[in-house]
Amino acid sequence: MLFRLKVKEIAQQKGLSQRQLFLQSGVDITIIRRIFHNPHTNITLETLARIAKVLETDISELVESVSGDEKNGEGV
Repeated sequence: MLFRLKVKEIAQQKGLSQRQLFLQSGVDITIIRRIFHNPHTNITLETLARIAKVLETDISELVESVSGDEKNGEGV
């Protein structure tokens, strides 16, 4: 099963930049950038929990399952 992170979308909805997310979560800026540029980035649950706390949302709201075709840009 493949997953897609919705961190970028939710951060933008809440008006948070990559830098603000980095400063408030303590998650390394390179990881934040990687997540914003590639929503299929593998990260730890601890990292996801720190980001979810800043975004005031549940971890489950930051992750969605996708098919392999969607990851490759061939989604429906």
